[in-house]
Amino acid sequence: MRVLGMISGTSHDGIDLAVVDLDADGDVLVGSVLTSDTVPYDPDLRARLVAALPPAATTLSEMCQLDTLIGQAFAQAAAEAAEGIGGVDAVCSHGQTVYHWVEADHALGTLQLGQPAWIAERVGRPVVADVRARDLTIGGHGAPLASLLDALLLGGHAGVPAALNLGGISNMTVITDGRVSAFDIGPSNALMDAVVQTEGLDPRGYDDGGRLAAGGSVDVDLLDALLADPFYALPAPKSTGKEHFHGTYVREAVAALGHDISPIDLLATLTELTVRTVAEAVRTAGVTYLAMSGGGCRNPLLVDGIRAALPDVEVVTTDALSVPTDAKEAILLAVIGWCTLHGLPGVVAGGTGARVPRILGSITPGSGPLRLPEPASPIRSIRLHGGVT
Repeated sequence: MRVLGMISGTSHDGIDLAVVDLDADGDVLVGSVLTSDTVPYDPDLRARLVAALPPAATTLSEMCQLDTLIGQAFAQAAAEAAEGIGGVDAVCSHGQTVYHWVEADHALGTLQLGQPAWIAERVGRPVVADVRARDLTIGGHGAPLASLLDALLLGGHAGVPAALNLGGISNMTVITDGRVSAFDIGPSNALMDAVVQTEGLDPRGYDDGGRLAAGGSVDVDLLDALLADPFYALPAPKSTGKEHFHGTYVREAVAALGHDISPIDLLATLTELTVRTVAEAVRTAGVTYLAMSGGGCRNPLLVDGIRAALPDVEVVTTDALSVPTDAKEAILLAVIGWCTLHGLPGVVAGGTGARVPRILGSITPGSGPLRLPEPASPIRSIRLHGGVT
């Protein structure tokens, strides 16, 4: 079955997609990555999305319009991807997270925009969407859902393997003696991107290759103040987002310092914040093998800092597992879609704090009758090849 996975992450810069041809071979899910890509948002749409995100105020009218406009953008990207490889059998769309509701250290709700009906109508195939909500109902945080793919990829690895995603928010899945634990660590690209955008340091809206931060110096006082955030001391499982770590959060932290800090030094400090929080989480979990993915892997200053902070840990990128670093989350969505359509859980018990496994998402039929495959037997591991871009 060819499944198109789609997601726009917490950097909200565009749509990551991957088409994976998936089939079960006993208890092994075998997949071939046929294509993967990132489709940037239209600048006007991205500007509207950014303007509506917390801590800004917005309206139900704007949420309704964004839901349609993002759904149409996903539909256009899906149609082009499907046509480029001769068609797909199904789509799994994560959409765009705009709010993650956390109170008393637990997620109570999560909201993704990007109406899937636009995709189903345009592509003509069934669309699995709204994949996080069910996890919340069984005690999970709704994040990080990557624990499903991570457990399939790393379950047979020796020692204590872990998968680290360096997106807008950093998160990690750890496998200890067969037990899966997954949690958000803290900000990765989110705060750095906010500074670049607020200060107009790069029209692309991010520190390309970490070159700006590499020219700065870490402000120790600010770093200590940021590391004192209570979120880092919370036990796993836990989740967070731009509701907490946003541009205003940075500006307030700098204002409390009592001295000025240049934008370049601020970027260097925020990069070191991610290095420190990631390294501490890895050491605390006793990880021996770390596979990294996400946009942060394109930042040598960040990646080299993590490697240097973890000299006793084997650190690789997920390319070593035949999973392209930039496409991992889209591949995850393709796997979740396949599992949902075949009647299999898309969340691992304990992975997000979930008490039990559950099938994830809702299905929007395509242009014809909805015919689901026969339920599949449980999958214990995954074998991927391809990685075509």
